[in-house]
Amino acid sequence: MPPASSKHEDNSKRFHPTDEELVLYYLKRKMCGRSLKLDIIGEVDVYKWDLEELPGYRQWFFFSPRDRKYPNGGRSSRATMNGYWKATGKP
Repeated sequence: MPPASSKHEDNSKRFHPTDEELVLYYLKRKMCGRSLKLDIIGEVDVYKWDLEELPGYRQWFFFSPRDRKYPNGGRSSRATMNGYWKATGKP
């Protein structure tokens, strides 16, 4: 069942999924190639941008490709034009 979106004072829509809704509905459907009722999750290669170039002070959701550092390797490439994205936490 798709999560409900809330209306803001100016009649614009807001996207506030719970963590469970985000993973079990939106991301699962996106990964399986199934359509979403709301086209709310953009596809952006965040590795092509440095942190300063991304919109700030808001929470954004992106579906991003995962490139490999070496063609036959298991390590992800997190390089940007001026540095790299640091991996934090455990997968």
